[in-house]
Amino acid sequence: MTALDLSSPVAVVGTGTMGQGIAQVALVAGHPVRLHDAAPGRAREAADAIGARLDRLVEKGRLTAADRDAARARLLPVDELTGLAGCALVVEAVLERLDVKQELLRVLEDVVSDDCLLATNTSSLSVTAIGGALRVPGRFVGLHFFNPAPLLPLVEVVSGFATEVSYATRAYETARAWGKTPVACADTPGFIVNRIARPFYAEAFAVYESQGADPATIDAVLRESGGFRMGAFELTDLIGQDVNESVTHSVWRSFFQDVRFTPSLAQRRLVESGRLGRKSGRGWYDYRDGAERPEPHTAEPAEPPAYVVAEGGLGPASELLALIREAGIEVREEDEDEGTRLVLPGGGQLVLADGQTSVEFHDVVYFDLALDYRTAPRVALSHCQDTSARTVAEATGLFQALGKKVSVIGDVPGMIVARTVARIIDLAHDAVAKGVATEEDIDTAMRSGVNYPLGPFEWNRRLGRGWAGSLLEELHEREPSGRYAPSLALGRHAYASDKREDTP
Repeated sequence: MTALDLSSPVAVVGTGTMGQGIAQVALVAGHPVRLHDAAPGRAREAADAIGARLDRLVEKGRLTAADRDAARARLLPVDELTGLAGCALVVEAVLERLDVKQELLRVLEDVVSDDCLLATNTSSLSVTAIGGALRVPGRFVGLHFFNPAPLLPLVEVVSGFATEVSYATRAYETARAWGKTPVACADTPGFIVNRIARPFYAEAFAVYESQGADPATIDAVLRESGGFRMGAFELTDLIGQDVNESVTHSVWRSFFQDVRFTPSLAQRRLVESGRLGRKSGRGWYDYRDGAERPEPHTAEPAEPPAYVVAEGGLGPASELLALIREAGIEVREEDEDEGTRLVLPGGGQLVLADGQTSVEFHDVVYFDLALDYRTAPRVALSHCQDTSARTVAEATGLFQALGKKVSVIGDVPGMIVARTVARIIDLAHDAVAKGVATEEDIDTAMRSGVNYPLGPFEWNRRLGRGWAGSLLEELHEREPSGRYAPSLALGRHAYASDKREDTP
């Protein structure tokens, strides 16, 4: 099936922020749109609100006055569900309760034709379970828009267990015709984005709970070293701590309390205290009038070393060698089959985060992964209390000589960016192996849905086969709960890559 014809009416049931946004998208695309809400008068209020947003689009030059007037003429609020008869697509965006959605769909099915495409915008419930109430479940899909729907491009097109391919294709092509970026996925807890994004929050919270670093420092490292648009703490404050925690709990419960998705106790306490983020005035940060934003930890200036000895390459951090030379610091290279470190003049070692801890070795400072060491404005270092002050100073001065701010954190295995990226890569491989989505759609979803600088598979290709699995194995050895155990899919990927390289 192809996309819906623009003459086909589209209906949205539920006129909250998301319902209004979806209606606006369909309206601007050219469809007649009908709005319904169970609360009397709410559909009319929503139509007026959409009209006001169209006015703003005209003011900004993004819509012509003629197109606005035509769109307003196509927008019709209806008081009764019977007013949705004849619609080719109905999207429900009502309360996130299974019983509420199922009852609505039972009634809708008696109103619309049997070939009307029915869709849910649920972000946390099973599409299969919602559609289980239908007489014709094959025409039911998930159309998960991201808020704000008119601005964010991604739409997850979710096929339930009973969804027919032809209807999923129609939904996909319709979303694309509306100017969105659709990705196809199976009905799995969290779909693509909310499943694979869990480590971004979870690992930041875990570093905080282990007293490795404060929220401002962790956020700064994720942004300025990892290349993420926002840090985990500021992002969850924006989303709402209650909303973010609810999604985490939903995914965790749906996966039968899989330890990989375990919620954060620190976030639970935040929610219990009513500190929900920006909307309540306080979350991880204080947003009340006059409150000062805490600064990330930044090391004081230190003298750079006169030289470094590179034992082997630095793997994903190999570009550092050129940067060090450009900074006027001598690089002495020694061939080491297993060496992937820099030796400093005082004898201490500087090693890329690998899932181990500084306390296990003599005089070692770890440095975190960066998206691009040349452009990253900040790099994190970690060490234990036994690391010599000279080694810490030389490591700090080295990165400062490269023009980087340095944040020194506790002796946390995998540090911040490295452990986060490794877990995201692992969950992405696991999702592909279980038929959730393709590699391409997962990369697209993570870039478009949550603005990651790279998709998980792009990260993996850049970092090299085996990197994520090796780091996770080391983390698992130090925390054998199963949280960091690399998936079979990730291991198979590394082994398959080995075999391809060994084939003459």
